[in-house]
Amino acid sequence: MSLYDIPLRTLSGEPASLADQRGKALLIVNVASKCGLTPQYEGLERLQQRYAERGFTVLGVPSNQFAGQEPGSAEEIQTFCSTSYGVSFPLLEKADVNGEERHPLYAELTQAKDAEGEAGDVQWNFEKFLIGPDGEVAGRFRPRTEPEAAELVEAIEAVLPA
Repeated sequence: MSLYDIPLRTLSGEPASLADQRGKALLIVNVASKCGLTPQYEGLERLQQRYAERGFTVLGVPSNQFAGQEPGSAEEIQTFCSTSYGVSFPLLEKADVNGEERHPLYAELTQAKDAEGEAGDVQWNFEKFLIGPDGEVAGRFRPRTEPEAAELVEAIEAVLPA
């Protein structure tokens, strides 16, 4: 199954699809508002601002699977992200990224290997999956990799379509 074929929903509950982003580079990140890594929203937003005009977007996927660190409603998540971090990138509805109820998007993404050759479950909030313009996973970066870390920025620049 192509990532473009997986049905998604926006944070507001509207139907969506990665097909809307076909031809762009994407950074898909499971996010949470009450995590020690939450300040990564700042770096994610800077990446969005820096590369949006070159065919790139960050896509946030709120998840409450790690220590209940994203307990809010869709409205609360949206308000937190926009007022606390000025987030302008799209957010999808809250989803499970691991386990039996894992969203189909993450069933596909977690097959990708990280730099150490490890695939499988998402380790924690703010794990990052870089998708190339062809819809294939171009890189997987574990939660502690800062959004503006050299290895992530280099990977993004390598797959930018424009």
